[in-house]
Amino acid sequence: MAKVVSVVILSVIFLASKINCQEAVLHISNVSNGTASMEYCIVHNRSWTPLSETLDAAVQYPLVNETSTLLCDPSGVSPEVVRGKALVVMRGDCQFSQKAVVAQGLGAAALLIASTDTLVTPSANTSEYGKVHIPVAMMRYRDFLSAQQLFGEGMQAQLYAPVPLKVDPSIVVMLLIAISTVALGGLWSGSCERDYWSTGAAGGGGGRAEGKADSGDISLYSPLKVVIFVALISGMLVLMYFFYNILVYIIIAIFCIASATALFSCLDAVMDKMGCYPGSFSIRSWNLSVRSLILAAFCITIAVVWGVYRNEDRWIWILQDLLGIAFCLNFMKTISLSNFKICVILLSLLLLYDVFFVFITPFFTKDGESIMVQVALGPGASGEKTQGNMVAVPAEPQASSEKLPVVMRVPRFSAWAQNLCGMQFSILGYGDIIVPGLLVAYCSKFDVWVNSSKIYFVSCCIAYLLGMIVTFAVMLLTGMGQPALLYLVPFTLITSALVAVRRGEMKHFWAGTTYEREELTAP
Repeated sequence: MAKVVSVVILSVIFLASKINCQEAVLHISNVSNGTASMEYCIVHNRSWTPLSETLDAAVQYPLVNETSTLLCDPSGVSPEVVRGKALVVMRGDCQFSQKAVVAQGLGAAALLIASTDTLVTPSANTSEYGKVHIPVAMMRYRDFLSAQQLFGEGMQAQLYAPVPLKVDPSIVVMLLIAISTVALGGLWSGSCERDYWSTGAAGGGGGRAEGKADSGDISLYSPLKVVIFVALISGMLVLMYFFYNILVYIIIAIFCIASATALFSCLDAVMDKMGCYPGSFSIRSWNLSVRSLILAAFCITIAVVWGVYRNEDRWIWILQDLLGIAFCLNFMKTISLSNFKICVILLSLLLLYDVFFVFITPFFTKDGESIMVQVALGPGASGEKTQGNMVAVPAEPQASSEKLPVVMRVPRFSAWAQNLCGMQFSILGYGDIIVPGLLVAYCSKFDVWVNSSKIYFVSCCIAYLLGMIVTFAVMLLTGMGQPALLYLVPFTLITSALVAVRRGEMKHFWAGTTYEREELTAP
């Protein structure tokens, strides 16, 4: 049963993504009636006339309401009315570039296209961009109605697009979460392994007792089983793509149970290290622990609160990340890779899996979106999807779409449009922590077997950190989400192998526990 749950969870958790937006700000004021100014979300295209970066540098235009027309031709609009002003028209019937050319021909100084549908970056053929010399942007129609009701006649508009920081602080937070989780998971696995061997030695065996399993609850030791395992993960991801609306609730339920269990396991281990007394008592024939009951109640409460408020973006990401960290830690401690050969096979296959479902599947899907992105963000998550330099923002209040709880999410702290266009997040999939983390855990256990003062563990953690830095660097340079395993797998595998070769332990490192382990203590 545990293996089945592992396949279901692992099948949808390999993704690193970053939001790349072209949002801007519409500043509306009316000096004549003394009403305070308001700002609204707009979406623009840098390929047309760029916007000023600050409000002070933005040109102020009188705003003209022509939402009764689609402006596919100049009929019905007087040039005298719109000349030198910002013109607001409705979306529909013709291309954005056609509306822009007509507005420009009428003498308008800027064009705002009001939409009752999802806002998307106004685009056109490359040849069309050179014809337009006025700012063009889209806004929510409901925002225009709200501004009209608030300011009345005589509205003044300014359009500007603050430049976001190249390196958002959220990336640093994400990096700290990732490396801390991997390091703690490796240390936990190594500690469990050391306790296991110490117990075996104390029992007179000096090694693994007969019939006793590995320190991990589930051990992957056969290459064929690894291949089957990855094939099942791939099949599950494809099923999620076609039956997302049904399976998403099953995954959410599994995550609640698995993460609550994982959080309990982590906190219980911390309590043991702190020496907290369990305070047991008996009811009939049952022996119960006060500490375990309190921890169980706390962990279940956290999971239930997350389950109830999972679509509340403003704060629920904190609980999701907490549960996610616990889930990753427990997974790294529970799943055991028996040797470096299995590590190489598993990580290499998952690297191919990651690249295929991110880069190759867009050629086969109807909308040109990768299966990985569709599953990770959800088919209805229009506010978080990007296509190249395109951004989509909901124009009307919508019911929150269900998303799979398989990513760490940290709000972009420098997102100036956070309250205008919606929350924006830096995202890292659990798989980008768990998969390299399994290798880090193996290195930590191998340090125990050869009594090597954590050289393998430390080296693998440093390699993971460097791989994450390269991942984020490429992501920032290209402006596109990256399959992090493309960088993490080579960094961690090559580094671990080089350490083993340098120490003359490659044969032992490759075969793992089939070799006799050295004594933990000096004679």
